Amino acid sequence: MKKTLLMVATTMATLAAAAQPAAVDTVPSIALSEVEVLGTRASENTPVAFTNITGKQLAAENHGLDIPFLLTMTPSVITTSDAGAGVGYTSMRVRGTDATRINITVNDIPLNDAESHSIYWVNTPDFASSVRDVQVQRGAGTSTNGSGAFGGSVNMRTQSFSRDAYAEVSGSYGSFNTNKETLRVGSGLMGEHWAVEARLSHVSSDGYRDRASSELISYFGQLGYFNAGTSLRFITFGGKEDTYHAWDGISRDDLKNNRTYNPNGEIKHDGKVTGFYKDQKDIYRQIHYQLIWNQTFNPLWKLNVALHYTDGFGYYQEYKNARTLKEYGLEPVVTADGINKKASLVRKKCVDSGFGGGVFSLQYSGERLAATLGGGINRYSNDHYGQVIWVENYTSTLAPDHEYYRNNGRKTDFNIYIKGNYMITAGLSAYADLQYRYIGYRITGNNDKWDWTADPERLQALNIDEPFNFFNPKAGLNWQINAKNRAYASFAVAQKEPTRNNYTDGLFLQHPTSEKLYDWELGYEFRSGNFAAGANFYYMNYKDQLVLNGKINEIGELMAENVPNSYRMGVELVAGYRFTDWLRWDVNATFSRNRIKDYVGYVSDYDADTWEEMWTQTAIQAGNTTIAFSPSVTVGSLIALDYKGFSALLQSQYVSRQYLDNFQRKEDSLDPYFVNNLDLGYTFKLPHIRSITVGAAIYNLFNVKYETNGYSMTSAMYPDGSKENKYSLYSDPRFYPMAGINALGHITFRF
Repeated sequence: MKKTLLMVATTMATLAAAAQPAAVDTVPSIALSEVEVLGTRASENTPVAFTNITGKQLAAENHGLDIPFLLTMTPSVITTSDAGAGVGYTSMRVRGTDATRINITVNDIPLNDAESHSIYWVNTPDFASSVRDVQVQRGAGTSTNGSGAFGGSVNMRTQSFSRDAYAEVSGSYGSFNTNKETLRVGSGLMGEHWAVEARLSHVSSDGYRDRASSELISYFGQLGYFNAGTSLRFITFGGKEDTYHAWDGISRDDLKNNRTYNPNGEIKHDGKVTGFYKDQKDIYRQIHYQLIWNQTFNPLWKLNVALHYTDGFGYYQEYKNARTLKEYGLEPVVTADGINKKASLVRKKCVDSGFGGGVFSLQYSGERLAATLGGGINRYSNDHYGQVIWVENYTSTLAPDHEYYRNNGRKTDFNIYIKGNYMITAGLSAYADLQYRYIGYRITGNNDKWDWTADPERLQALNIDEPFNFFNPKAGLNWQINAKNRAYASFAVAQKEPTRNNYTDGLFLQHPTSEKLYDWELGYEFRSGNFAAGANFYYMNYKDQLVLNGKINEIGELMAENVPNSYRMGVELVAGYRFTDWLRWDVNATFSRNRIKDYVGYVSDYDADTWEEMWTQTAIQAGNTTIAFSPSVTVGSLIALDYKGFSALLQSQYVSRQYLDNFQRKEDSLDPYFVNNLDLGYTFKLPHIRSITVGAAIYNLFNVKYETNGYSMTSAMYPDGSKENKYSLYSDPRFYPMAGINALGHITFRF
């Protein structure tokens, strides 16, 4: 790290000696692109809690870390990274809800995986370099396309076209060999009607944890046609990732003695680790296509229509020690010492998916009424299949890419909504938002899980065919009291179907039900001169929320169950003050209470030797407990300085204790943490170069040891092995450690 900082400091000093300071350069956009209609966006008159992040704000911090880490300063947002360095598999939570409950769209087009409902940012590395702006809505938010928003939604717009031709080259390098190289070019407006732009990026990192490497490439391209009130854009973007697994956490002892340890890929003999499998990797490519037509008919009416298709294919390989061969359709290993029904092997799990459809929004903007009619229909198909590519000391013939399971998931998702703001009197407007959503979901074939309870034993059969019909109404009032004061209140209903894992990891013969959210929001904002502040109160009441409660399915795997009643309530506070034209301070804080009412959790016997003993679980009446991964306090601070070409950002975030399960036990929790990041930069001009920016980002400035994710492994211990005596709980949790102090030096040339 010292070498990295020295290199950056030397580069800055050398270039600055011959330079003149310059304001941070931004690329001018074509005015015609402003006809774009985003039907799912909230406006200043919409009574919901939201934060807008500009492309300039993203660019100031975009040196290689994934988008979740660029949104860390947004209220109620916390992030995590499997590899510990912000590159590779990363994720975010909003108000304590995980990625499967956060709706993500790009140009109003769904980005969440239709089956898992999650978003894998590793599939679109450096996408932030092609994003114009981001809106993060908290709570149920406005009606949107794709999976239901149960904690928040992230709405991204891709970059505007530049009126002038440009080129931009940027690079960064730092700790853990983390590096990013990006090339952006644009033609400018050609023949008054056409423009084309492209980006190519490479991101790689060794990761903070052992072997937690990532090798990522991505691209973005767009072709645009503009004529009066018409714009037509073809956009394509995608990426390919090659990432070593860091999916498993480590014990509390390893946190103290070997923080960087990564257990994935362990090769064991006689119970001892003798090495690591070098190809314990996840390899996936994903390509997106979007065709977007925006039309302004007159000052009152605008239309957006978009067609899209996403093609994805990939797999992950993993070394499995001492596996039962019949589960993989393999014969026992015959040796001179006898017949072995188990052997170590390498398996390869593949997915081949296609996701396509269309979305639209028709917008009317009158003197008193602003309304949008929108919706979309999307179709998803995904083949899941597994292969065995190697077996240790195998004596039978192993067919190349021996396939042992295959199933297909198909999903149709249709929604239509109408929403609008009506100005009742000067300053007072009413908001209404009505959405109907239909989901048809089918899974057929064999799962990869062996069903020991079947007669005869076999792979779990999947035969799921379930429709869902959701009506999601929303309503609210917005009161612009005067130029400085605004207040709003809203109520929303959101509903969500189970994920694929809720089905495949649940009981074989009993399916989970859908979830429902009732969301109340009450907010106030004040703006005057250089000062702005706001408060948003929320109460989110869940019906049949799906949570992990320790209960196991027929083969002993943890599963999620619907809990009847749970809620999240809190207040989000934001404030900002601009001391001068070049110095500002923004802060936010969330204070919340997140509870499951009358929670019943399950634990297995610590000394269980058989599946029958494991299935005989102890039910724990825990009462009202805190929902897992839901901190009661989060605080963010951003001090930003921009003076004569020099810029500095000091980010600070505090996150209170998070529990790894719903028993609310300190032994199974993440300790509170307070982390600071410092980003320094200097922008100047040289002959024939529009601008150059050099700088360094120092993450975890004070070298805090902290963890942002983990999972519990709690069981019941009985004195003397007698089930008649009172039990005690034994905890053996796992954690994902984050890196200590680390740095990235960066430089950008703009032409």
